[in-house]
Amino acid sequence: MSSLLNRIRTAVLSIVIVTAAGCAVGPKYVRPPVDQPAHFKSEPTDNAAPLIAPEWWRLYNDTELDGLIASAHASNQVLQQAVAAVDQARALTRVARSYLYPSIALHPDFLRQRLSANRLSSITGQTVPNGAIINDWLVPVDLAYEVDIWGRIRRSVESAAAQAAASADDLAMVRLTIETDVGLAYFTLRALDAQTQILTQTVEAYREQVRLLSAQLRSGLVSPIVVYQAQAQLEATLAQLDDTQRARADQEHALAILCGSPASSFAIAPDPMYETSPPVVPAGLPAQLLVRRPDVVAAEHNVVATNAQIGVAIASLYPAFSLTSFAGFESADPSTLFNWQSRIAAIAPSFLAPIFEGGRLKANVEASRALYRESVAAYVNQVLIAYADVENALTDLHALSDEVANLRAAVSASQNYLQLAQVQYRNGLVDYLIVIDAERTLLANQLLLSQTMNLQIGAGIRLIKALGGGWENRP
Repeated sequence: MSSLLNRIRTAVLSIVIVTAAGCAVGPKYVRPPVDQPAHFKSEPTDNAAPLIAPEWWRLYNDTELDGLIASAHASNQVLQQAVAAVDQARALTRVARSYLYPSIALHPDFLRQRLSANRLSSITGQTVPNGAIINDWLVPVDLAYEVDIWGRIRRSVESAAAQAAASADDLAMVRLTIETDVGLAYFTLRALDAQTQILTQTVEAYREQVRLLSAQLRSGLVSPIVVYQAQAQLEATLAQLDDTQRARADQEHALAILCGSPASSFAIAPDPMYETSPPVVPAGLPAQLLVRRPDVVAAEHNVVATNAQIGVAIASLYPAFSLTSFAGFESADPSTLFNWQSRIAAIAPSFLAPIFEGGRLKANVEASRALYRESVAAYVNQVLIAYADVENALTDLHALSDEVANLRAAVSASQNYLQLAQVQYRNGLVDYLIVIDAERTLLANQLLLSQTMNLQIGAGIRLIKALGGGWENRP
């Protein structure tokens, strides 16, 4: 008995060692080739690596923004979903890895049986008399193990681990997206604060004009049409103010969702004097995006997973080897159950070789290869999207920088236009329509400048996101 147990242990250990050193069928992973431009078209002379800190939002030196992103990290529900997905994927990897080891289970059993009084005891040669009642106490430890000669299980583990890595990359991309969404919504809200201030001051000035013109009308100094023009301009500006305040409320509610808070109890105090500017961020080289963008790295990990699945499918074409055994104690009397004389043991190696499956196994191989090609195409497309995202953000930054400079000049010219129109109107040199046109021009340019400055800040945030934020792919 002891020699049989030793043989079981030796066989199991030998098989585990052979399996660990065995081959794994299927293709070895090689990163799919992608076109890598030497530089970005919109920034051909910048070869510096993008120096973006993990907490990239601190570049804006805004404690309010810092607090909002901290709240989003703690309470955003989409982020919590992504965290749970990573936990699930990692647990499934451990499940796949568990099949590399033997399955061992304790299987105690008890049988009480009454034998038939009419059985053929003389033919069967049993010594237990007919009609007897017997007990059978059994305490075996069962062992089952699949010998992974062809690497089916190891390829499954490789695939599951790659899927878990892709899930972690997805989490990083979700986190980056939420951070940038908070930044975009926050700076848009601040731009609306500035626009609200501009419109409020304009409304106050228009109201004073209507009051003065109404007094002049009563004195016969102006015609009614001038008063109506001023009133129409005031009402239109009030409508703009209402629309701006509505848009601000919408941004505040969007921030509430991003921060995981009820919109009804979430509020950000207005700051009409808020000012900021986009930080300078070098774009680096296109090739760096292959390891800096979480969505690109996630797409590559999906390629790794589908490549490993080809090996799983190929391994199913070959015989499967397994080992089952048990060892324990059996006795008719519980008092002698654990005596050495009551020991039992058995070992049963086996293999299963597919002969005819109606083409199913080969079809599975073809399907896995097709899935691999699909994932490669998705990866290459994600790389192209990453290149385009950076180019778009760089183009927007350059163009919006020029637009902001031009609009600052336009606001200055509009202020001069209005001052001159007011002087000439008071001197009777121009009609009041000229004053109204000058006021409208100034207001339009002031609002457009505020909106364009917000677009410029947004382009900077989108560039940070396009470059992968401060994320790094750590193996």
